[in-house]
Amino acid sequence: MHITPLGAVKSIRASANYFTGAVWQDPIIEAPEPARVRAVTVTFEPGARTAWHTHPLGQTLKILSGIGRVQAWDGPVREVRAGDTVWFAPGEKHWHGASAAIAMVHVAIQESKDGSHVDWMEHVSDEQYSAPPAA
Repeated sequence: MHITPLGAVKSIRASANYFTGAVWQDPIIEAPEPARVRAVTVTFEPGARTAWHTHPLGQTLKILSGIGRVQAWDGPVREVRAGDTVWFAPGEKHWHGASAAIAMVHVAIQESKDGSHVDWMEHVSDEQYSAPPAA
């Protein structure tokens, strides 16, 4: 058993290479092998979002607070709220972030494959981000 006390792991400002806007990450776990799970709490300020990306073994998001936006490639923008759970299949190109006016916090859970848990791609354009959400 290992207990990580509060404050032992510092919040990390997410890289502008992979995120637009102010995004903070608070690591939960990056389990040692043979386990593959990685989880992080992510706080997106209004308008902030990830770049397009995929996960080799998929990703689960649990929305903790606020209102967010998610989109899979060639699909509509969808609005998500606190309490919602989102699953992206392995290799599914997608992005996620806060709404334009309200911050969003989620827990992101994914597994690594061959040492990799994410493949980053191009930034989400303002036009893509601003598309009206599907009903």
